[in-house]
Amino acid sequence: MELSCDLHIHSRFSRATSKDLNLGQLYQWAQRKGIAIVGTGDFTHPGWREELRRDLVAIPGEPGFFALRPELREALDAEIPRACRADVRFVLTAETSHIYKKAGAVRKVHNLVLAPDLDVVERLCQRLVALGCNLNADGRPIFGLPCRDFFEIILETDRRACLIPAHIWTPHFSLFGSLSGFDRIEDCFADLTPHIFALETGLSSDPAMNWRLSQLDRYTLISNSDAHSAQKLGRELNLINIQPSYDHLRAALEHCRPDEFLGTVEFFPEEGKYHLDGHRACQARLEPAERLRLGGKCPVCEKDVTVGVLSRVEALADRSAEAVAAGARPSRARPFTSLVPLPEIVAEVLGVGVASDRVQRLYFKLLDQLGSDLHILRHVEAAELRRAGGELLAEAVRRVRAGALHIAPGYDGEYGQIRIFEPDERTPKRSGRDEQMGLFA
Repeated sequence: MELSCDLHIHSRFSRATSKDLNLGQLYQWAQRKGIAIVGTGDFTHPGWREELRRDLVAIPGEPGFFALRPELREALDAEIPRACRADVRFVLTAETSHIYKKAGAVRKVHNLVLAPDLDVVERLCQRLVALGCNLNADGRPIFGLPCRDFFEIILETDRRACLIPAHIWTPHFSLFGSLSGFDRIEDCFADLTPHIFALETGLSSDPAMNWRLSQLDRYTLISNSDAHSAQKLGRELNLINIQPSYDHLRAALEHCRPDEFLGTVEFFPEEGKYHLDGHRACQARLEPAERLRLGGKCPVCEKDVTVGVLSRVEALADRSAEAVAAGARPSRARPFTSLVPLPEIVAEVLGVGVASDRVQRLYFKLLDQLGSDLHILRHVEAAELRRAGGELLAEAVRRVRAGALHIAPGYDGEYGQIRIFEPDERTPKRSGRDEQMGLFA
């Protein structure tokens, strides 16, 4: 049975997150998006941990997985389209931020942590507090602990817990970040490197970009949303086939067997906020070769530009993009699908902003008639899409599935801009005595 899995999310206790990001919202949006297993996020925060203990119950026969209490689910389910209703499992997760000096440079790295039960979480948090770590200030706490030392504490607390370096290419806070990271995993985790078995690729890269580095061949490449609001769940996720339990999930991530870890659903990496180099203040977007030609300076103000993910991959890669396209890839390579979030597709179809009421109305109508967001994007046939949302919607989804898009890539914290249709494809046309609306009337 294929299960979709989004492990990296946050709660309202993290900075820059939605104030209504609670377990009820996560439960509802996981169903709307079609996600079977969702991370709790932020288990290090005392306030969120208290809510996890209060509002979640262990699922019988699925050790390490939790469900929202039945009395809470009843009212929430009334707001879920019947076509989307499904079981939602929670697994205990958190993101941590590490800022420290190593080898003469300041390092800033984010990590994703998974834990098998709340007792393990409690023991881990007690050890961190005893070391002077402040867990109250932010759901994503900031530690002065080097990543290697933090990982040692995790392994000493419980060997079933695991650490996965998060969004490994983000310039400012990641393992390989151009501004604060390392060139090799061993430089970060030293003797504990063999205990790392998975890496999160992040929104601005896809698996094919990561296949260019032979040093990553032994790792499972996973994708998650890093959602700061419940509506952003599932913009990237993993597809697995397991007996539902924490240990089976962990084993699927560790061993990456093709019948268990099935692949990932991705952003188009160009849509990510750090795909290309650039300087947001001057609206300067640069391809890697152009940045090199300019000596890393903004062509407008001559300040240093932010080196993006594509350039960083180019700098560390020992396989060419052409070789990967021709089939040179590691044994752990798994299929992936790149998609555009359904609300963005609906907004393009309607020609309005993604936050508009019209987009929300059509989006929820589609969920009600066709099923979950992910099911619509991946599986619903053109005839059904046409019936529920019109010819333009069916054609938009077809183009997204085919990757036939126009993308102005993201850079320096700006998301990329995706365009599905050209302006003249919306222009009314006349033919004989009848006024026609053209191909997409």
